[in-house]
Amino acid sequence: MSGYTFHLIPHTHWDREWYLPHSIFLPRLVAGVDDLLDRLQHQSNSTFLLDGQTVLVEDYLRVRPEREAQLKDLVRAGRLQIGPWYVLADEFIPGGESLVRNLLIGQADAARLGARTDVLYSPDAFGHPAVWPQLAGEFGIRFGVAWRGLGGEPGQERDFYRWRGPDGREVLLYHLPPDGYEVGAGLPAESERLAGLWPPLRSGLVERAATHQVAVFVGADHHAAHPAIEEVRAQLARLEPASEFRVSRLYDFLSAAAPEASGVPVLSGELRWSYGYTWTLQGVHGTRARLKRRHSMSELSLTAIADPLAALALVRTGRDSRSLLSYAWRLLLQSQFHDSIGGCTSDPVAGQVESRLVDVSNLATEIARTSVDTLISNEPDRVRAEPAIGEPQLILWNPVPRQRSAVVVADLSWFLRDVLVGPPGARTPRTGSGRRDFHLIGGGRIVPVQPLGHRTGQERLDALRHYPDQDEVDWTRVAFTPPTVGGLGLASMSLGPGARPAEPGAWVEGRRLGNDLIEVSIDRGGSIGLTDHRTRQRYPDVLGFESSRDVGDTYTYAAPARDQLRRARGIRAFRVAAAGPLVAAVELAWSLAAGDDEQGVGAGVMELRLMLSVYAGSPALRCTLLLNNRAMNQRLRARVSTGVPGGPALAGGQFGAQERVASGPAGLRYPRETPVSTAPAQRYVVRAVKSRGLALLAPGFFEYELTPGGALLMTILRAVGQLSRSDLTTRPGHAGWPVATPLAQSLGPDRLQFAIAPVTQRQLQDGTAMPELWEDLFLPIQPIWLRQASPLTLPTLDIRLEGEGLVFSALKPAEDGRALVLRCYNATARPAAGTWYFPVAVTSARRARADEQPLHEIRLGDGGRSIPFHAAPHEIVTIVVALAETH
Repeated sequence: MSGYTFHLIPHTHWDREWYLPHSIFLPRLVAGVDDLLDRLQHQSNSTFLLDGQTVLVEDYLRVRPEREAQLKDLVRAGRLQIGPWYVLADEFIPGGESLVRNLLIGQADAARLGARTDVLYSPDAFGHPAVWPQLAGEFGIRFGVAWRGLGGEPGQERDFYRWRGPDGREVLLYHLPPDGYEVGAGLPAESERLAGLWPPLRSGLVERAATHQVAVFVGADHHAAHPAIEEVRAQLARLEPASEFRVSRLYDFLSAAAPEASGVPVLSGELRWSYGYTWTLQGVHGTRARLKRRHSMSELSLTAIADPLAALALVRTGRDSRSLLSYAWRLLLQSQFHDSIGGCTSDPVAGQVESRLVDVSNLATEIARTSVDTLISNEPDRVRAEPAIGEPQLILWNPVPRQRSAVVVADLSWFLRDVLVGPPGARTPRTGSGRRDFHLIGGGRIVPVQPLGHRTGQERLDALRHYPDQDEVDWTRVAFTPPTVGGLGLASMSLGPGARPAEPGAWVEGRRLGNDLIEVSIDRGGSIGLTDHRTRQRYPDVLGFESSRDVGDTYTYAAPARDQLRRARGIRAFRVAAAGPLVAAVELAWSLAAGDDEQGVGAGVMELRLMLSVYAGSPALRCTLLLNNRAMNQRLRARVSTGVPGGPALAGGQFGAQERVASGPAGLRYPRETPVSTAPAQRYVVRAVKSRGLALLAPGFFEYELTPGGALLMTILRAVGQLSRSDLTTRPGHAGWPVATPLAQSLGPDRLQFAIAPVTQRQLQDGTAMPELWEDLFLPIQPIWLRQASPLTLPTLDIRLEGEGLVFSALKPAEDGRALVLRCYNATARPAAGTWYFPVAVTSARRARADEQPLHEIRLGDGGRSIPFHAAPHEIVTIVVALAETH
């Protein structure tokens, strides 16, 4: 192959925060973009790729708003390339909806500024999920660029591939060379130096070239624009007159290569293996696990609570919270940078990420609260002005599109006395009688409650036109089983005097607890056994905790030459926390020697308290772990023993699940980096054969390992003290700038929730059993306690999704117009017929891509109350729905 066209692609890769915080990188970004805009203004033939993420433009214009017009002119002219992402995120830790919102916000930013780079550009993510090509198709993108996760194996020698997603759609993927996006960063304009540097660089690029089009990326981390890119191009043209040299846009390079790339190899599945090519750095999935868990909870509160409630409030009442939602989403996405959420950052950056995630949770809570008030016509200001009309109400909201009735746990408050705020005066604090026995009344039924505990505390009631009302209260936690609540629907319950007995459903007897579905036993040594009454399968020693030393860094796990695995044995304490009839719970406690102590002179200590709970009617063992870590340089994991050796596990992922086999280290074949035996999971991982199997479930992302013996190991924490080390046996060389990270040792208290449930192979095959089990565990019916509610009017809501294999993903407000966006996906390899059902007539419904661009109108059924559709295997289905005006 001769007569190449070499495309010089000027760019920068800009980590918004990494070993230094955003506040230090921002002035450097501003200086770099100032210089870039000046250069582009005077170099009419030049162009620049601003790293595929619009957040850099957002940051720049916040400081330099006066340059917005100039920047827009360059974007419209194609000289400055921005997007399609809002941020270059880690692509395994965020959920599928986060990846969609990332592209939606990037698309909106780019449209406002002039144009989007139509290339799914992921130059530095630590691997890529199988759904990646599918996401590209959902946003009308035909091309992609990636680096880590691919290369070094037979058949992976060239630079172009067609990567096929689970639904069959493909993206033409350019695979960056082993040196990545900085391959041409050092090209000088001086002819003599260039003549020496170009031949080896050219040889490596041409050796991989599957077409006559060859990309030369000119840029690197936090680098300003090359000062003489046109001179470099001219010098190269003189050195090699038989070839053509261009300063190109990324899209132009890929468009030129596409006609020649029809016969390139086809890839499918996830990209997580590049150990013979470049660092993959999958060890980040266990780093700062506490921060990742906080991220999962913030993400869940925004995606599954605030978004749908705001959408319902928008179409039912006209209340528009989309600007607040957008602000919250931007904060969440800013925390999903591949380094930020990967945890391979300095401690100050990790602190900023945590602060943003707290803000996201607070925003989501407030958006949800005000949306519920609007939907049910609750008026806090009216109650403050007319206290006599206020009465207690317990509101229930079902956040999934199927009817449900299951055990709900709620916290109710009882007034004790006013807490007066302000200078002393003539005001006299009111007093009340506090907690009392009660039952609930709802749906024309008496609903008994099981008391779970009480405490005295404070509660503040807010109203827009009044000062807060601060009260001392009795808090009571109760469990109950309400009448069935409609899909995405609301219900109210009032209080009746006196306790009523609940029907038996969960029990504790000695060291055993259970219900009609499962039974759990704890022997005196602390070994936990589980029996599935439905299949008569017994799982001995089902759950344990173990610690090993970790002398790695935030990128990479590394065991010492002589490791010692320590397991928690011999419980220190056992107590019954709840005896039924709706919730049965026991608490166990251990002390575990682990790692190094805080002075580095001996072994540290891990204190563990585990609450095991069984709910009436639920097949899951719920686990709440409270730990106090006083050990450094160690890895703590929970071991779930399935008793099913060999074979693969099925791990939840974005818009589907991924089957993976156990993989052990193969360091001799891969001296550059030892392959990890761990893997990422979203929400669950399962190992099952026929009627025997166990699922490990968590609220969001977690790292796990499947052993050849069939055990599932979930990383609870990796305690390490350096951002990067150069002396690791598992990864020689620094992966980042060395910085001490004492906070990454994860010392102190922590709390996490997970669950274990027996499952069968047949349950996995239907596609919906695992997602629905996860919903019942971590997205249950939501109780909303209103101690002083105004007279309420609840809307009739029962929005249901039906169809074999269809999994609910999102209900959100449309980006434009007052409409609902409903999203689901087909979790199976079979075509599926589905229907959305509504309690009121739908005005219109149309199929759309995930970017909400319309595809076609849908003919409504059932008098306008149903929306039928078909889903191809593994297809993501987005439907935009307009409802009739209701106010």
